[in-house]
Amino acid sequence: MCRNQGQAFVITLDGQHGHQDLLDPRLQSIRIRSGKVKLETGQSCGRHSTEHCEELLIILAGEGHLVLGDGRRLAVGSGMVAYIGPQTIHDVVNSGQEPLVYIYCVVPAD
Repeated sequence: MCRNQGQAFVITLDGQHGHQDLLDPRLQSIRIRSGKVKLETGQSCGRHSTEHCEELLIILAGEGHLVLGDGRRLAVGSGMVAYIGPQTIHDVVNSGQEPLVYIYCVVPAD
């Protein structure tokens, strides 16, 4: 069930740098948080924890690394999907020469 009372909608992904919410906060799903991130070469989204949630990253363009709190670096790139489980400290870093663009979807883990 969505706060928009089940009304379907479509949005357009913008080409702006940084972050774009995919669901208007007033229409946000009860359980899903999502957005589009565009990182320039050398940028990162910032180290953070999934806490009680699980997160899925869908890489649309570019290449980089998913850096986990235990020091592991997992390569990510266009056409790849990365899963991050609950209680996982992580960061996403653009280590390529092109912008790294990805969609994230975060849901509470039951």
